[in-house]
Amino acid sequence: MKAITPLMKQYNEIKNKFPNSIVLFKVGDFYEIFGKDARKCSKVLNIVLTKRHKKSDIELAGFPHHSINNYLPKLIKAGFKIAICDELEKTENKVILKRGVTEIITPGVVTNSEVLDAKNNNFLGAIYYQKNSQKLGISFLDISTGEFLVGEGDQNYINQMINKFLPKEIIYPKQKKNYIKYILNNKIQLQSLEDCFFSFNYAYKNLIQHFQTNSLKGFNIHKLFLGITSAGAILAYVCNICNYKINHITSIKRIDLEKYLNIENFSFENLEILTSKNEDAVTLLKILDFTYTPMGSRLINKWLRFPLKNIKKIKSRQKILSEFLKNKKIVKPIIKKLKQIADLERLIAKIVNLKATPYDLLILKKTLKNIIDIKGILLDSKSKSLKQLAKKILNCNKIYRVLEKVLFADAPKTLNKGKVIKPGISKELDKLRNVVTNSENTIFKICERERKDTGIKNLKINYNNIFGYYIELKKTFKRKIKIPKNWKRKQILANVERYITEELKNSELKIKLAKANLSQIEQKILADLINFVIEEIDKTQHNSKLIAKIDVILSLVRCAKTYNYICPKFNKSFNLYIKGGRHPVIEFKINSNSNELTYVSNDIFLTREKKQIFIITGPNMAGKSAILRQTALIILMAQLGSYIPAKYAEIGIIEQIFIRVGASDNISIGESTFMREMNETASILNNISERSLILLDEIGRGTSTYDGISIAWAIIEFLHNHPKKPLVLFATHYHELNNMISYYKRIINLSLSVKKINNTLIYTRKLLPYGCQNSYGINVAQLAGIPNILIKRAKKILSLFEKLKSFETIKLYRNYKIIKNFFCNLKLKQLTLAASITILKKIKFFFQSARIA
Repeated sequence: MKAITPLMKQYNEIKNKFPNSIVLFKVGDFYEIFGKDARKCSKVLNIVLTKRHKKSDIELAGFPHHSINNYLPKLIKAGFKIAICDELEKTENKVILKRGVTEIITPGVVTNSEVLDAKNNNFLGAIYYQKNSQKLGISFLDISTGEFLVGEGDQNYINQMINKFLPKEIIYPKQKKNYIKYILNNKIQLQSLEDCFFSFNYAYKNLIQHFQTNSLKGFNIHKLFLGITSAGAILAYVCNICNYKINHITSIKRIDLEKYLNIENFSFENLEILTSKNEDAVTLLKILDFTYTPMGSRLINKWLRFPLKNIKKIKSRQKILSEFLKNKKIVKPIIKKLKQIADLERLIAKIVNLKATPYDLLILKKTLKNIIDIKGILLDSKSKSLKQLAKKILNCNKIYRVLEKVLFADAPKTLNKGKVIKPGISKELDKLRNVVTNSENTIFKICERERKDTGIKNLKINYNNIFGYYIELKKTFKRKIKIPKNWKRKQILANVERYITEELKNSELKIKLAKANLSQIEQKILADLINFVIEEIDKTQHNSKLIAKIDVILSLVRCAKTYNYICPKFNKSFNLYIKGGRHPVIEFKINSNSNELTYVSNDIFLTREKKQIFIITGPNMAGKSAILRQTALIILMAQLGSYIPAKYAEIGIIEQIFIRVGASDNISIGESTFMREMNETASILNNISERSLILLDEIGRGTSTYDGISIAWAIIEFLHNHPKKPLVLFATHYHELNNMISYYKRIINLSLSVKKINNTLIYTRKLLPYGCQNSYGINVAQLAGIPNILIKRAKKILSLFEKLKSFETIKLYRNYKIIKNFFCNLKLKQLTLAASITILKKIKFFFQSARIA
């Protein structure tokens, strides 16, 4: 058995403490990785896999420590949990240095800008489940921005929250592994944690100590027993296990879905608001996002996930938007300033975790200057609302002035790479700089003197880390001069020789000592500067949120101007009136293609009393689904506070949007298209409120015609008779449903018009106030390029089925045994004249249809 070296013994001890992590083990100027971890990392990082030494069987991979920001993002994106093990003491002739893990980095706990997506949050989630409880606690923390959220609810609530916040990682109690995996049913990375962290008393104490309060009542979360437990666990995980400082986490918010327009997960996906399964698809986010700051990008994303349903708050956003539209002159100057604002939220996280460089502080200074300028521009405007907005921006002049006073404008990214602290801040620092400058001048004078004494004009004094300062003499000149006695030869190379002198060494020593002391003083001043910034963190975070809001509002201003959107009106009615509504995404695509087409607008007027349900029929490709999606997106945009694509709109606030469109299997869990359709429809029917908008497309098409019609009819009937009277748009190819207006008073038939000229369909995309009786499916098939022989055959079969007036007749045609039984069982004596005539017609039709076939 081979002896284990002290270094590997130390590594193994640390690795055993972090068995599920890739340990980056600092050895000198390198981070080294051993064994199985080395094999994994060499593939992900595309670096050489080798051995520690020739006789060793321990595999090794590594990279220079200064390149960690290049390699770390790749490891995190690969889903690895990283433990960074650093040297905790300086080299002082020790056999083995003291080392320890200084930081744990996981997909959910990371502040590295190379890993993070600037436009999206990077949430870590925590779930707590207590036996015999129907609720679960959930919390989300973005360590990079300081956002901390908590809530609790049933399984549906939990899944909805996970789909809204999309955490990169979720922690949970170790003993609840099977249950947590069962309810989540997605690909989010899970991380188990010892059950002791999920204790209510521990969590509660942890939270009030962090926020320095006597209770959690001020955050309105004190009654969330399960939520508090998950929040305390997530805080402990980040702080105690991952070693992150959390001073920038200054508040915790309750996730209260009741305050927001609710859009179920499947409806959210169907609307393609933020993402789409189609790679080339344009989402609503892409249409609306003209933001210039990372904070603004993240905020508009959040607004789209959580549209408002409070009229007062919606009108407040509309008011600011309209004021910016009226005060056009100030928009461009503010946008110019926004473009120069850095990611303030994530910069704060770096500063708090003492990872900020002098360059980061310079970025902070420039960002604060632009915020000060934006405040000034708003104060100079003529609008009272914009002046009030300006007053909400807290005064950050003090931080800016201190940073301006202390830091050089061209401070480097790291210490020891150039001047960082300005003169006049520290007398001792200035004195040491003079020592360095004088000593460097002395070396320059030595070089000039030696050139003069030797007569060699291009004689050089150079520097390297091994010899320090040295005189470099080319061998061609060596024969021409007599080497001075005070020169000591230090190195012979092919073309040059290198010499040192006592005078050079003395000057070098002065420079080294001065620079070492200088660096310590600069580090101390920089540390004090960072602590000063941390003390003002609340102000900076507050301003960051306001700048994000201004950025989003200006983004919506640009949308309103660019796309000719209007401001919708809100009221407390249960009605929905959209005049000249347009689909924002389709209109954008049409305009982007630079053709002469324009989007055909349509009106929608729904009321609970007379026009509760619209049944929309029409041919394939006529735009039925577009009308449904368009209506949903207009409502979402309006309750976001945005202007909308329409000529006019009056909206009674909507609390829930349900939309069921498209067809897709979920084979992984054994769901057919029809089963998934029925599951989603069931979810809609079981969660109706009096302010629900329900949009259903082709319900029932996944099964047989008669089953489908029956289901669709029953659903419409159910919605019509429901005591909450939800507003409904129902698109269908089942023309039989048009007959429902004869039986139900609040149902209206609509259709999308189409013209047929010389067997060619022309879509006008206009809603008509009556139902359609033809789907024109064969014409659409012809347009798609189906062979003519098939089109002709389809037309023959269609003419046949159009004559089949009953289900019994279809059976007669398809099965001769049924025909035989039909005649054998006829009771001729009991037949009336009318019945006899009907039977004769069926017989005649049967023989005609047989001939056609």
